[in-house]
Parts: sequence; C-alpha cells; structure tokens
Amino acid sequence: MTAPQTLPPLDFAAWTARQLAAVERALEALVPADAPAGLGEAMRYAVLDGGKRLRPLLTLATAQAVAGDPEAALPEPALRAACAVELIHAYSLVHDDLPCMDNDVLRRGKPTVHVRFGEAQALLAGDALQALAFELLLPEAAALDEVLAARLCRTLARAAGHEGMAGGQAIDLAGVGQVLTQPQLEDMHRRKTGALLLASVRLGALAAGAAARQCEALDAYGRALGLAFQVVDDVLDVTADSATLGKTAGKDAAADKPTFVALLGLDGARAYADGLLAQALEALDRAGLPDPRALAQLAHGVVQRTH
Repeated sequence: MTAPQTLPPLDFAAWTARQLAAVERALEALVPADAPAGLGEAMRYAVLDGGKRLRPLLTLATAQAVAGDPEAALPEPALRAACAVELIHAYSLVHDDLPCMDNDVLRRGKPTVHVRFGEAQALLAGDALQALAFELLLPEAAALDEVLAARLCRTLARAAGHEGMAGGQAIDLAGVGQVLTQPQLEDMHRRKTGALLLASVRLGALAAGAAARQCEALDAYGRALGLAFQVVDDVLDVTADSATLGKTAGKDAAADKPTFVALLGLDGARAYADGLLAQALEALDRAGLPDPRALAQLAHGVVQRTH
C-alpha cells in the first residue's frame, strides 16, 4: 500500500468541482418536478441550487479513499448514498426552520421553504424528501446489492432517527434557557449534527467495501469531524453576519440556546475545534487508507471555514 505521505498534493478545488457536478446532476434528475399540487417545486427549492454539500462530499471522499482513486468514475452505490444523505439533510433543514421548531426565515441565502411555500407545503416537502432518500437506496433495478442496500438504509435511518438527528433536535428544544454541561452539550450535538456527518462517512465506507479496521478508524474521524462542525457553527453564529452565513446570524444567542461559545468562550471554542481537527486527522492516519487526501482536506475545510 502506498503511504499517504508519498502521495502528491491533491487539486482539491478541481476534485470538489467534479464531485459537486456529479451530485448536482444526480439530484436534478432524481428530485421530481412533477410531484402533485406544487409539491415538486417546494422539494426542488429545498434541495437544488444551494448548500455546501458537505455530507455527499464526505460520502464520495470516503468511498474514493478506500478505493484509492479520486479520479475514478463514481460507483452507483456511492453516488446514490451521497444523494440520499443530502436529501435527509435538506429535509431536516426544512423542518428545523418551521415556526414550531427554530422559526427561521433565511436558509442558504434565500427565504426558508415555509416562508416561500407555506407551513403545510414545507412540512410535506420535508416528508417527501425523507421518503425519497430511502427510495434512492432501494431502486427497482438491480443497481445495488440487496444486502448492501439494507445496510445503507439502516445506517441512514439510525442517523436520522431518535438515536441521532431527531433525538438531538428534541434535546435542543428542551435545552432552551438551560445551562448544559460540556458532556451534555456534546451528546446533543453528536446526535443533532454529528450523527448525519458520521453516517456520511459510514455510507461511503460501506459502498466501497471498507475493511473492519478501516471502518473503526473512519468512525473516529467522522465523530471528531461532526462535533468540530458544530463547534465552528457556534463560533460563526457570533462572528459572522447573515449575508456571509446565508442564514440568520446570532439566532442561538437570541433564542437563549446553549452553545460551545457560551460554555467555553470564543477562544476556548476555537481551540476545542482545533483539537477535534487533530483527532480527526490522527484517526485518518490510523485508517491506513490508500488515498485519504480529500478526507483530510475536508476536515481542514470544516474547521477553517468562514461561513
């Protein structure tokens, strides 16, 4: 196996552009425009033309890291998994923005789905996107091995459900106005934000047939990265403006929500994110993957991002 340090530098911008183009083409084709009564328009508004696509990038980068070739054509299971995890993420944002949740009016630099289409249509659009995600992983044609498809579905469902994202959101809503300890705050965000980011890595590993040793190290990478993402989100919520973020800045403080900045201070939160980055990169080294360059770049990008 070629040691990671002997690999030449990756043209990360070019790599990202290729992956994003593939994901955008697939989502454009897969999210229906003709769903009844304007539902398709709301679904496509929620998914297309916006977002960093971090989750599908993690899925594709993991699959390519295991395979050892970031230039190869994307295998069908990895691309379907990448699109599925983005649909789950999009549905969660639609529902999180609803008045009964975070009551936000700006997402990805444009009005939220319920502001544009009404609350009922937003609720239905989120429901439909969630269902479509699992439909992609269980195609009628034999595009995916049945055992692999079942494992992909289980991984995504657990990340999205009570053990993961939905459970984290419940804790978040219950925690308004409360002071949480650092372990409590970490538990909430490992579920609400981290579970889907970890699942993105796991989906790519499954799609590429990663070995058990590789999966264990990739799990450690995904857990550290998922928590780092939220810590940086908390930092940006108090240091960036709404135009830069593409969503409402300062909303956590305004809603009296517990954050890493409130708990650790701004400098402490930044230092914590840097430590989590180091953990993620150490785990990536431990995985012994043929080509981990894109995963390493994504980790740096998560912690160093400005929006």
